[in-house]
Parts: sequence; C-alpha cells; structure tokens
Amino acid sequence: MADELRLDRLRNFISEVARQVDRAQDEEALLDALKPLLAKLVSHDDWLPAEFTQPHPEYYQQYLLHADSQQRFSIVSFVWGPGQRTPIHDHRVWGVIGMLRGAELSQGFIRTEQGELRVQGEPTRLNPGDVEAVSPSVGDIHQVSNALNDQTSISIHIYGANIGAVKRAVYAADGKEKVFISGYSNQFLPNIWDVSKETTLP
Repeated sequence: MADELRLDRLRNFISEVARQVDRAQDEEALLDALKPLLAKLVSHDDWLPAEFTQPHPEYYQQYLLHADSQQRFSIVSFVWGPGQRTPIHDHRVWGVIGMLRGAELSQGFIRTEQGELRVQGEPTRLNPGDVEAVSPSVGDIHQVSNALNDQTSISIHIYGANIGAVKRAVYAADGKEKVFISGYSNQFLPNIWDVSKETTLP
C-alpha cells in the first residue's frame, strides 16, 4: 500500500456513481454501469483510511464511507475478521459488491413453494478485484462469510439506499423473517473533500 492515501479515487468514484444513478434508465442498466466502476476502485488498495478497515473480535463491521444527500445510494466497507459471517439476510434494494482485500464467500438462497429457504447453487467466492450484484430482481437472500480463517477480509458495497437505515430481514432455515435495521459501525465519515494537499500554489 502507498504511504499517502489516494482519497481522490473514492471522491471520483462517488461522483461517477451519482452520474450513473442520474442517467440510468432501469436497474439492469445501472448495475451494468456500476460493476466496472467498482471493479476499477477495488483494483487499487491505496485509498481506504485505516479506521474503516478495523475488524471487531466478535462480529463483522459495516463502515459508512458515503451517503448520497438524497439517500439514493450509500457506499460502505464491510470488514470481516477471520471466520466471521453474517446470518442469512436480504437487502431489499439493489447492491454491487467488490472485493478489496482477502476473500469472501456468498451463499445464495431461494424460497420454496412452502416458504422455506433452500440453498441456491454453490457459494460464490470473491477475490480481490471481483464484483457481483444483488437485488430483489436478481437474487437478494444470501449469507456471506470471510473465506479466510487467518486474516481479515474487506469488501466495498454500493447500495441503492441509505442501507444502514433500511428495514431488512434475517432468516431462519424455515423461512421465518426477523426485521432488523443494521446501522453503521462508525460515527464519522472519511474526509474526501480536503483537497488542499492536491492544490499547488503558483
């Protein structure tokens, strides 16, 4: 990693996400536009401040990096300690996930006609630079875990809402839902707007 953080990468990414949200005709087109943007961002590991990379010894962390002023989208870093995992859960909005460090496994689920949950296919493994999408239209129920038992993993997520304030659900194996609101692990956002160090005097 570089000694000097490249916060301009995050700043430019946020601006481009907002541009794509403004111009997208539908969700499919938006997801197609956002995937390469996120892939480009996570291909570099020199922009995420250290305070948004810290694991917790017991459970994963969800750090808010940016929330659109109209709450049309939010960007978060998920930090997984060794072996940590989520419960089975949904999002209820579109999302794009990109792997920055380490690796994670995402196991999808679908509902049976009886309302129970059934495993859908094999787990998807995300390695650094990989991206995938979730939404109610393409598959929205999954369980995510750190694929590594000996190191922290970090993924970057874009969601089509202020995800920490969205009413979502975790699921039991029989399909029963428990509504939750995730909130965030941090109280402060990265200062992407201090461009003083990037400005040269005449």
